[in-house]
Amino acid sequence: MSATVDPRTASTGWESADSPARVGSMAGSGAGTGSGAGARVPGRPRAEAAVDLDAIGHNVAVLADLAGRSGAATMAVVKAEGYGHGSVAVGRAALSAGATWLGVCTMAEALVLRAGGITAPILSWLDLLDDDFTAGVAGNVDLSVGSLAELAAVQLAATEVDRPARVHLKIDTGLSRNGCGEGEWPELVHAAARAAAEGSVEVIAVWSHLAHGDEPDSPVLDRQAARLDAAWRLAREAGLRPIRHLANSAATLTRPDLHYDLVRPGIAVYGLDPVGPPPSRYGLRPAMTFRTRVAMVKRVPAGEGVSYGHEWTTPRETVLALLPVGYADGVPRRLGSRPSGVGGMQVLLGGRRLPVVGRICMDQVVVDCGPDGAGVTVGAEAVLFGPGDRGEPTAQDWADALGTIHYEIVTGLRVGRVSRTVWGMDGREGDSECGEAGGWRGSR
Repeated sequence: MSATVDPRTASTGWESADSPARVGSMAGSGAGTGSGAGARVPGRPRAEAAVDLDAIGHNVAVLADLAGRSGAATMAVVKAEGYGHGSVAVGRAALSAGATWLGVCTMAEALVLRAGGITAPILSWLDLLDDDFTAGVAGNVDLSVGSLAELAAVQLAATEVDRPARVHLKIDTGLSRNGCGEGEWPELVHAAARAAAEGSVEVIAVWSHLAHGDEPDSPVLDRQAARLDAAWRLAREAGLRPIRHLANSAATLTRPDLHYDLVRPGIAVYGLDPVGPPPSRYGLRPAMTFRTRVAMVKRVPAGEGVSYGHEWTTPRETVLALLPVGYADGVPRRLGSRPSGVGGMQVLLGGRRLPVVGRICMDQVVVDCGPDGAGVTVGAEAVLFGPGDRGEPTAQDWADALGTIHYEIVTGLRVGRVSRTVWGMDGREGDSECGEAGGWRGSR
């Protein structure tokens, strides 16, 4: 697929059963529209996450503009393989659109970005004491430090590679996860100041994570900001000159008073609004479309059970379409229909939103196309979720049905079973950072 063509509207290359390109036959049989025939299109994935880099660029531009009005820089968070969108591709798009930093969870993630040619500042914030900090220091990766033991490990690495380590001192302001407690903070600050004087570290920032970032009016945000301010002042009194950062996606959008020197949007970079349902009131554009193609179409009489356990039975003669994806690909099993009827999951197929029926299997999903078959043929595109602008379900729809958040949906697609293609951002093309190990393909 060309990196300059929108895969949501362009021909997929997945020919239908009546196409002249059709060859071979599908396993199984049955009388009905397109049953028993299929297309073989070399190189086409059976399931695909199509990522719109233009949407990424648009979202980062929105976020960077908001931050810039407060005098803050923007760190685009690309941890967890860019929230499932591709860290190198997203990182490049974000930096082109106004971000000046990137954020990740681990040094390994940071070094993937460095290997991809990204030279911008990168912060890694959750490494373990026995990790190889020398690789991070040598790669000019900023490292989060929240304890004396972490500081000592980073100092040792800096000595081994003979260059100062760039560190961000993390204060726990109320999330009670990682980060230094208030009682231990003075000792950590003075140890960091001594290390800075010795030349083994450079203290870049004092920072923390919000506990209620998606609740702009929560008083917890103000308490956390006050604790961060106190921690920063103590660092200044110790002779350090760090910046401060606290704001996540939601605070970037709703709390300019918490922007400080740097904001760290994550989910908003990918067009998923952290503070309201789609469409985003901030103009964010979802960047991922998850789609597959129909593997079989068959007409089934009334009274037939569908999928394991027969939790759904055909109420009338109908046409069923088989999609070759399931919970091994990241389609949650709980999205299947309930014994009492159709569940929460629908797909865009044949120009309509059609219901998934029966249990979702490890690698198969069944869709009820109705008695007329909705014009669905083997090879037809089925959109499981996307931006929603064509009427397709969204990641938020899945999250609502499951009682979870859209973060979990987009990061839950499975490497190796679902291919990823990226497009947009001036048509730059290249390799996929997931490489051969994951079986992913795509452009930068």
